[in-house]
Amino acid sequence: MTDPSLSGRPEPGAGGRTAPEPPSPGPLAGLRVLDLATLFAGPLAATLLGDYGAEVIKVEHPHRPDPSRGHGPAKNGVGLWWKLLGRNKKTVTVDLSHPDGRDVLLRLAAGADVVVENFRPGTLERWGLGWEELSARNPGLVLARVTGFGQFGPYARRPGFGTLAEAMSGFAAITGEPDGPPTLPPFGLADAIAALTTSYAVMAALHRRTATGRGQVIDLALIEPMLTVLGPQPLWYDQLGHVQPRTGNRSANVAPRNTYRTADGSWVAVSTSAESVAGRVMRLVGRPEVIDEPWFATGAGRARHAEELDGAVADWIARHDRAEVLAAFEKAEAAVAPIYDIREVMADPQYQALDSITEVPDEELGTVRMQNVLFRLSETPGGIRWAGRPHGADTDEVLAGIGLTGPEIDALRAAGAL
Repeated sequence: MTDPSLSGRPEPGAGGRTAPEPPSPGPLAGLRVLDLATLFAGPLAATLLGDYGAEVIKVEHPHRPDPSRGHGPAKNGVGLWWKLLGRNKKTVTVDLSHPDGRDVLLRLAAGADVVVENFRPGTLERWGLGWEELSARNPGLVLARVTGFGQFGPYARRPGFGTLAEAMSGFAAITGEPDGPPTLPPFGLADAIAALTTSYAVMAALHRRTATGRGQVIDLALIEPMLTVLGPQPLWYDQLGHVQPRTGNRSANVAPRNTYRTADGSWVAVSTSAESVAGRVMRLVGRPEVIDEPWFATGAGRARHAEELDGAVADWIARHDRAEVLAAFEKAEAAVAPIYDIREVMADPQYQALDSITEVPDEELGTVRMQNVLFRLSETPGGIRWAGRPHGADTDEVLAGIGLTGPEIDALRAAGAL
């Protein structure tokens, strides 16, 4: 078990959570990131950098805030999604299409390490804010460009959203029941995967900069990370002509693997990727004889007998309450998990031990609970310093930091640039 003192997260006490310690500066302290992006991959990539100490400046249009502020449920008129997506970010308003706004952005970029944007290809260039202008001001800048289809190719100028990537990558085609329609995820899966990939790409580019002193452009298309996480499907098709079908909750590669309903109406998930685990499951459910079958030795062989194996597991689980199923599987050292909704996630003792859902003070809502930073670092763990800030709350402070005086900021605001 990880020593909580190394996690950078508070350990729950006898009466519940202890008061959170102030977050450490984080390993990315000293980096400045300009987040020009909206909905959702680009902004989330910037959030991940901010979680580990980068100073993130969120640049929004003066009259058209990031749409995530209005997505999903709100409390007292305050969008809750933004509280997560905007955490650890200073918020400023700049109209990038305004000539004076362009100049402000160039001044900000001169002192930045990273710019994240997701406009359609050619938009920044039209405003005089393309790579040529940005790199001239700051040769060490890393420009991360996150779009649906990349910066070139026949689809480059199409509007791109995560749903399209989930459809075109092959994900939707293999998701759902065999006799049902292709199924899309009910959340931003492609955007989240692209955000993780973008933050990784930024780190790779910054590492290279330490050797050369030069920045570079990251061209990330939403369709490509989704394609990568689908595994060896291109190889299978290239070498065998194999097209993976929809199999519902079953796996085309191993069995038994499914979701199963318990006697008390709950659900559990069972995984048997390893032969040894599959054997333990079949002994537990009263079918040890199948273990000696030649086909049982491989995942592909078990998958061909999924009906028999799945049926045996489903019948046994259906005769027991969820607590009994979980206890029996744990005793047998077989892999099982309860299927949670968010209420059970929030109450689970393992998530509580890890502080996976943590409390964050907020000036608008008091205290909010949200997902903690992604991983624990023993020396520089990072943390959540604040939840998403109001629109433009830090404009004056940030612009004063690049040398603009109060009267100059007032004049820019009067001109419509801020």
